[in-house]
Amino acid sequence: MTTLSLRALNRALMDRQFLLARTDRTPVEVIGRLIALQAQEPNWAYVGLWSRIHGFTQSELTALLEDRQVVRSGLLRSTQHLAAADDFRRLRPLLQPVLDRTAGSPHFTRNSTGLDAESLVAEGLDLLGGGTLSRKELARRLAERHPGRDGRILAGEVELRTPLVHGAATGAWGSWGNRSAVSVTPAEAWLGQPMATAPTATGVKDSAKELIRRYLAGFGPAGVKDVQAWCGLTRLGEVVADMHAELRRYRGPDGRELVDLADAELPDPETPAPVRLLPAFDNALLSHADRTRVISDEDRKRVMPGQAQVRPTFLVDGQVHGTWFLHAGTLRLTPFRPLCATDRATLEQEADRLLPFVGGTTVSYSDTAATRSP
Repeated sequence: MTTLSLRALNRALMDRQFLLARTDRTPVEVIGRLIALQAQEPNWAYVGLWSRIHGFTQSELTALLEDRQVVRSGLLRSTQHLAAADDFRRLRPLLQPVLDRTAGSPHFTRNSTGLDAESLVAEGLDLLGGGTLSRKELARRLAERHPGRDGRILAGEVELRTPLVHGAATGAWGSWGNRSAVSVTPAEAWLGQPMATAPTATGVKDSAKELIRRYLAGFGPAGVKDVQAWCGLTRLGEVVADMHAELRRYRGPDGRELVDLADAELPDPETPAPVRLLPAFDNALLSHADRTRVISDEDRKRVMPGQAQVRPTFLVDGQVHGTWFLHAGTLRLTPFRPLCATDRATLEQEADRLLPFVGGTTVSYSDTAATRSP
C-alpha cells in the first residue's frame, strides 16, 4: 500500500478544490464539485468562488440564488451551506438525522420540554402556510403560541427539523450579520419540487456511498473519520468497507488508512501551489478530521479560536500562512511567520486583485515585523 506524504495530500486537495489553478467551470458546477459551499455569512461564499473561478463576479451567484438554482439552508454538520437545488433536494433527507441530533441538544430541549417535536414542526409549517416569513416573525408567532418559551429557539428547532430555504436576498452579496432578518420558506414551496423521499435502511447505504464518492472527488484521498467530520454522519466505516472493490487504498503520513476513487489522479507533489486568499469558514479547511494537510495544529488554534469562529486565511505553498480581514477599505494581512520577498510580493499581488471584488482600496500588514525576509 502506497504511503502518501503530507505534501502529496496537500496538492491533491488543492487540485480538487480548484486552488492549484482557477477553473473556467460555472459557479453552479464548482458548487456541485464542492457538494455544498459553507455560507454562515453570505459574502464569504462569494469570496470562496472568486478564489476558484476565473473572472467570477458577484452577479453570477446572486442570479443563481434568485433563479433558485442554488439554495442556502442548513445542511452539512447542521450549518448553513449553499448547494445546487437538486443536490439539496437529495442530500437534505440523507443528512436529516444529523440536524435532528443537533435539534435534540440541550440548547433546544431545555426550551421545548413537554413539546412534541413533530407537533412543533407542524405548527411552524402551519404558520408559514407555504409562504415566507422572516426568522424574527416566525419566532414571534411561535412565542405567542407558547408563552414562557424562547421563540427564537423554537424557530431554530423548526428550521433544523424540516427543510426551510433562505430567501435569495438574505443569501446575496452584502447581507452581513443580521440573522434575524433571514427569511425562510418551506423547501418544496421554494423549489416547486418535492424533496427526495427519506431513504430506507438499504437506501441510506446506497445514498451514503454516492455521498462518499462525491466527497472523495472534491476532498480525497481521505479516511473514514474525515468523511464523518465533513458531513456529520456516523458509522460510515461499514459503508466504506462495502465499497472496497471500487476504491484505492493508501497510507497517510501517520500510518492510518486513506481511500480514494480508483480512477482519481494525484498531482505531482512538487506542483507549485499559488498564493490564495480564502474566506472565513472555507471548505478546504473544514472538511477533514485531520486538517494538517492544509493547516498545522498550531496555526489551527489561531484560525479557529472558538467553536463557531473560522477566520479568513491566506495560503502560501498550499498551507495556511496567515489571516486577513477587511476594515474601512483596508485589506489587512497578518502572516504567522516571516515571508520571503517573493512570497510577500505574490501575496500582495493576489490581495490587490481581491480589493475591487470586496470593495477595498488598500493592502497593509497588521504586523510588519512578520513580513521581513529571513
